[in-house]
Amino acid sequence: MQTRRIGSLEVSVVGLGCNNFGWRIDAEASAKVIDAAIESGITFFDTADRYGKGQSEDFLGRALGSRRDQIILATKFGMEMEKGQQGASPKYIREAIEASLRRLKTDRIDLYQLHQPDPKTPIADTLGALDQLVHDGKVREIGSSNFSVAQIREATDATTQGGAHFVSVQNEFSLFHRQPEK
Repeated sequence: MQTRRIGSLEVSVVGLGCNNFGWRIDAEASAKVIDAAIESGITFFDTADRYGKGQSEDFLGRALGSRRDQIILATKFGMEMEKGQQGASPKYIREAIEASLRRLKTDRIDLYQLHQPDPKTPIADTLGALDQLVHDGKVREIGSSNFSVAQIREATDATTQGGAHFVSVQNEFSLFHRQPEK
């Protein structure tokens, strides 16, 4: 399997999106998909705290077990989990990371991505909290999802010298959905 770099992370060019785990696919079927992916050489697994209301992370963590160090684990935070549980404030980020680590049964997340911009929290505050997670060893790299070009530029401008910065942008983009170009 060919690989590419996302920041400091070496990932397989094909990744497994785990958004169906927990609401379309049960734990047993999810484990079979994960096993097949690993056997095929896939090392990049992407999920989010919101997928299956946390079950995607739970199913992935259980299925990986002792193979956790063989893969690159990406998850996202920030979209509403339950009433009042969303955003990118430093307080919420600390709560969200602990919940994801617990569900994923790991002590670190390789790529932690903000699932959507938070208009209520200055991006500099968000980046500061994410930088602290990197320094604490809970996160290796950070990224964004569903950000516009202007929002990515704002985040880049707000990055402190030597601080953690977004190394990935995960947006919906196709011939039919070209909004990220705007």
